[in-house]
Amino acid sequence: MAPPGTDTVTRSGSGSTLRPVIGTALVAALGGLLFGYDTGVISGALLTIESDFGLSAFGSGVVVSSILVGAMAGAAAAGNLADRYGRRPVLVAAAGVFTLGAALAALAPSAAVLTVARLVLGLGIGTASNLVPVFIAEAAPPRHRGRLVGLNQLMITLGIVLAYVANYGLEHATHGWRWMFGLAAVPALLFGAGMLAMPESPRWLALRGRTDRARAVLARLRGGDTAAVEAELAAMTAGHDDRTAGAGKGRWRALAGRAVRPAIVAGVGLQILGQASGVNTVIYYAPKIFQSSGLGSSSAVLATVGVGLVNLLMTPVGMVAVDRIGRKKLLATGASVMTLALAGLAVTLAAGGRDSSFAWLAVAFVVLFIAAVATTLNVVVFIIPSELYPLRIRGTAMSATMFANWTMNFLVSLTFLTLLDVLGGAATFTAYAVVCALLTLFTVRCIPETRGKSLEEIERDLTRG
Repeated sequence: MAPPGTDTVTRSGSGSTLRPVIGTALVAALGGLLFGYDTGVISGALLTIESDFGLSAFGSGVVVSSILVGAMAGAAAAGNLADRYGRRPVLVAAAGVFTLGAALAALAPSAAVLTVARLVLGLGIGTASNLVPVFIAEAAPPRHRGRLVGLNQLMITLGIVLAYVANYGLEHATHGWRWMFGLAAVPALLFGAGMLAMPESPRWLALRGRTDRARAVLARLRGGDTAAVEAELAAMTAGHDDRTAGAGKGRWRALAGRAVRPAIVAGVGLQILGQASGVNTVIYYAPKIFQSSGLGSSSAVLATVGVGLVNLLMTPVGMVAVDRIGRKKLLATGASVMTLALAGLAVTLAAGGRDSSFAWLAVAFVVLFIAAVATTLNVVVFIIPSELYPLRIRGTAMSATMFANWTMNFLVSLTFLTLLDVLGGAATFTAYAVVCALLTLFTVRCIPETRGKSLEEIERDLTRG
């Protein structure tokens, strides 16, 4: 039986009472903007970095991939720190890391220093990718949680577009790549200042037995709706002793427990298959993909900006859909469209080679792929794990999840150009299409539906099997 007040909690969070939590989510989602900007900026900066530092192909790969290594480390460490010390202070620290990394990259005197700067930026990205969705999910009312957590993805796509625009605008500036990196310090400082003004997660406070403080934070987030606050707090603290028993002890071992295994399989499996679909190869290597289809250099860069805009504009569509039709159906539909788009791209590349008459058809399939990704996979990839994991190990479980995400991201990015050279575009994208088909099957079989449920209801349902 659900705790008293659960239904009230589920219906709460409409009208003016949403304003405080939207503001909180927007501030936290600045971490997503930094994530997107620092991920996307390298595509344009690398062109002049290679000439300034005389980088080989291997050296360029090291500079590009170093941010992913940092992200793996940041994702692995952030969750345990957040479970121990709270979500807010770790996110404030991440803002400082972003600022340091941006300054170091802008002033880098050598490729080695730039690589270190990218590692530092990766630590910030890994931390943000782990904790921003958790922070928003723990603050949001159930009815609107999907779209509020989706703000993180919207800001990621906005950050990527801003990076592409900065790349285009500073392409011919003297040492323009330094400005490209340095500009990220501005939103990093805003993120830090904003998080200092934010309250701690009410659920983390409740887990630590700080019920009065949790009540005060909920009152702030729910716009003073006392009934909603008391109902949500009652649901949050029901079974409090069971959830807090052993909090802070043996979190990594707890991930192997039978009760949480379905959630871990769903969350981690989603990251592995999502990244193995090749989605980030389009973000990192879009100009090369378009050049391989027959487009000239300038047209390829312009088409890449278009891809970024499609990614940005389609993300709000997914944010609306995720709370209306549910996570599972949305993802299954999107993965099916991704499969068809990549299969179409593979056929086009096989038929056209470097014939420019086929180039824009290839661009159309890439746009369809990105539109499907933006409205489905990219929206739910952070929402689903942030909802599934039990509160007492949520941060640590997200660390394992995002470590899997960034590790697969690194492996796919590292191997993409080699696959493109050895197998050709048609075979490479056929392989990615097969992975998208597997993602569709995995979604149907392993992803539970969480739409409209409180985090406590989801935890209780999964624990009971």
